[in-house]
Amino acid sequence: MKARFLALCALVPVISLLSACATGPGANSSGSLARMAQTQTLKLGYREDAQPFSFKGADGKPAGYTVSLCQKVAASLQSQLKLSKLDVQWVPVTAGSRMQAVADGTVDIECGSTTRTLGREQLVDFSNTIWVEGSSFVTQASAPMNRVADLNGKRVGVIAGTTTDAALKSLSARGVVPVFVPIQTHTEGIAAVRGGKVDAYATDRLILVGEVLAKPTEVALKLSEDYLSIEPYSLMMRRDADLRLAVNRALAQTYRSGEIIEVFRQSFPAGARPSALVEAAYVLNALSE
Repeated sequence: MKARFLALCALVPVISLLSACATGPGANSSGSLARMAQTQTLKLGYREDAQPFSFKGADGKPAGYTVSLCQKVAASLQSQLKLSKLDVQWVPVTAGSRMQAVADGTVDIECGSTTRTLGREQLVDFSNTIWVEGSSFVTQASAPMNRVADLNGKRVGVIAGTTTDAALKSLSARGVVPVFVPIQTHTEGIAAVRGGKVDAYATDRLILVGEVLAKPTEVALKLSEDYLSIEPYSLMMRRDADLRLAVNRALAQTYRSGEIIEVFRQSFPAGARPSALVEAAYVLNALSE
């Protein structure tokens, strides 16, 4: 898999002008990078319940695909800024608090499962794509619900303000009008389905897979075959062009070198492979200098 990926990355055109002009950020950079250089500190936000992307591991430490990727970014930022050390501080955030935490500087970069949208770009900045996922929903296995149309009139748990929330609301144009039940966290949503408080819980599909497979109980769950939306994930950060460029440089190097495949293998079950959409995101964002 890694050899094939590296071969694909070699097809990305080399832009000689950028190669000639590119320079890494230094201590003279303004904004976020200047603060990092001065304090030698990087504040990374993470989700405690967004498995397998960002969650609190059994040892109490941040874990997951995006967390591992952000560790690569942190190492690159330290190198780009020519720092002898860079203290990484992990700050827990939720789906509801993550954007404000980025906007007000509580965290420099959010390492979760956040979808990049034009509406969100009015408030914060985003890196190049790190993953492509779709949203779906889960129900009790005994419930006769599998298609999107089955959600009409049903109690559906969803975290307000998310892209999944928007996707569900757009179903009204198709004559599908669920009864919305506000949920705060993924853990709460899964528990609400198992406890019969909602008929379904909707969020990003791979998060649902992680919840269903990782925590078997007496109440079996079933994942719908339908998709509500397609979600491109990115790292979220403050509106800072220098920081965005530095982060994208780190991601491009991780993609070009093939290190992203190791991050993938560490984060997902043995034998799993990136989807065609995810692999395309890696190749297209393996930008040259």
